[in-house]
Amino acid sequence: MTENVIHLHKDTDPQVDDAAPTVLTVVPDAPPARPVPLWVRSGRAVKTVATHERTKTTGRAVARHGLYTFNGGRIVARRTWDGKTGARYERMIRAAEAAGNYELAEEWEERLQRFRDARHRRRMDLLHSPVEVAKGIGVGVGMSIGTLVALGVVMAINNGDVKDVITPLSATVDFIATLIRIVQIVWGPALTIGPLFALLALWAVGSKQQAAPQWALPANVRSGEGEPITPSIVVKALRDLGIPAMRNAIKEMGDAGASMLGPITIAGCGVEVDVTLPSGVSTNEVQQRRRKLAENLTRHEHEVFITIPTAARTVRLWVADSGALDEPIGPSPLVTDETMTADYAKGKAPWGQDLRGDAAALSLYQRHLLITGLSNQGKTVALRSLALWLSLDKSVQFLMGDLKGVGDWAMFDGLATTLIQGPTDEHVIQVTEMVEGAVDEMNRRIQAPPGTQFPPLIVLVDEAQVAFMCPAKDEDKRPYGGAKANSRYFMAVRKIHNQGRAVNVLMWQGTQDPTNENLPKLVREGAHTRASLALGTESQARMALGDKAVDGGAAPNLLRPGLDQGTLVLASSGIDIPAGQSSITVRTHYIDDDAAKAITERAKAMRDGVTTLHAIEHGEDRDPLADIAAVVGDAPRVRTKDVLARLATRNADAYGGWSFIDLKRVLDDAGAEPYKSDGVMVVSRDRLARALANRDADGSASDVG
Repeated sequence: MTENVIHLHKDTDPQVDDAAPTVLTVVPDAPPARPVPLWVRSGRAVKTVATHERTKTTGRAVARHGLYTFNGGRIVARRTWDGKTGARYERMIRAAEAAGNYELAEEWEERLQRFRDARHRRRMDLLHSPVEVAKGIGVGVGMSIGTLVALGVVMAINNGDVKDVITPLSATVDFIATLIRIVQIVWGPALTIGPLFALLALWAVGSKQQAAPQWALPANVRSGEGEPITPSIVVKALRDLGIPAMRNAIKEMGDAGASMLGPITIAGCGVEVDVTLPSGVSTNEVQQRRRKLAENLTRHEHEVFITIPTAARTVRLWVADSGALDEPIGPSPLVTDETMTADYAKGKAPWGQDLRGDAAALSLYQRHLLITGLSNQGKTVALRSLALWLSLDKSVQFLMGDLKGVGDWAMFDGLATTLIQGPTDEHVIQVTEMVEGAVDEMNRRIQAPPGTQFPPLIVLVDEAQVAFMCPAKDEDKRPYGGAKANSRYFMAVRKIHNQGRAVNVLMWQGTQDPTNENLPKLVREGAHTRASLALGTESQARMALGDKAVDGGAAPNLLRPGLDQGTLVLASSGIDIPAGQSSITVRTHYIDDDAAKAITERAKAMRDGVTTLHAIEHGEDRDPLADIAAVVGDAPRVRTKDVLARLATRNADAYGGWSFIDLKRVLDDAGAEPYKSDGVMVVSRDRLARALANRDADGSASDVG
């Protein structure tokens, strides 16, 4: 039987034999913890009490009300000093000199001199006033006594009692004695209560002016959110920007620092004010401190916009009402007005609202368009709303490529001549050939007789960065993507940018997260209208809008991703931008898919019917008559020039070089000759249908024979 041995001390010898008896070691209990000294416990209790939130609140309240009273006394003393001396005029003179307005300084100096002259006259009058006052008192007392005695004589004659002569005088003496007794009774309490009322008055002045440090103010006042913008708040915000020249100039101006400010006017959901900067302060110094300025104005950074007006050394501040920019704007007029139509040449698309709350409408006439931004910021909806408006002009034709392919543009099926949807390399190839077909159409229009009018053709590519980044190459080893001279998509876009505007062939592109690789410099600079939603960096903002717009205050990189969806910064001659500014911020209307489908249905009802191609067809063997019937679609008749344009889009290799003579030859041979309708040559759907039916019948008879 194995014995268990218990050792009372730790065995430090190693175990050699695994079969050795099991040994249990008993370790003595640790000594009891030493008691916490009384002074430590007291210190902890004091610390808990001192750091408790209720103690902090009470301390802030005591300090706040005490400082209200003290600083209220300072305010009253300063007001009294200003009223008795020329300090106010001297401050105005210094402010005018600091602002460089010497004419105003001279005017204030004249006012100061007039004040001093009037004060001198008052002081000289005081030297003679004691004698005049004494004479006045003597005359007044004598006249009063004489009046009372005369009244007493009248009473004595009336009553027949000689004692009534002194009755009025005696009554007056008794009344004065009563007043003295009242004063004796009230005087003691008044000496005690009077100072309390005086302190209460000083407290009221300090409380109204919030004359206490920021840390002592209540929590709702310390946050400052929603505080109205006043001249003093703007001046303090500018003073505390950390610009030495600005701070020193405002100190020299004293309370008159508001002379830098123009009128503060209501502008939409905020206010606007022009600030004339002191000498030595540049506008870009203020622009670079936008966040600090916003915080000084008790606003978030996205609620303050700084732009440069035409006046020299001036910045324009637009300050939103707290939280106003987080509220959605109303629905688009495209949704609410079912009778709305569009006019490509003379109209403007209702895109949204500017920061003032005014309607922001964009002209699309002969302007290439680029919209960019981070993913999921509303780029497609913003771009689509412009196309939806333009679809209500039945003369406008669309070639569309959606390289996302999730159905954002599906409602244009039956409205666009070509609609390609998908993100693969094959879709990029199809979109590239579509754009190249538009180039061929552009060249055909350029070669037309001078003065020929052409319908607008909008070549729209959404998610264009997919095309620029596509690695696919054609059979000649030419890449579809990239930004080199042999890139097919890049060169097609460049050609349209160079010459398309003159013949109403326009390039619209939407892209996300711009870089030099997925949005080449030459392409982005070829757009007349450039808009950007929220971006990550200032360098991306410069890519999207250009250096001029960013240097002028445009800052899409300061928009809040996810929170400012649909808000974009726009640089374009097609929208009314305040004079002197290079960009405008627009909050675009949101049009959902269902509303977009309703709008396109209205647009389709205005048109003759369009057969939408979903791919660019290839192949050597063509059936011209069947292709003509396909592009005519369900329309009763289509103008010959529109048929030629649609054929070129359908297959540029086969029909890109066609003229009216080629089209007429095919139709005449088939017995579907074009004819005039309302003064223009058209192709009839019914004639094409009969020609195809007769041809098929002839073919069947030949097969039977």
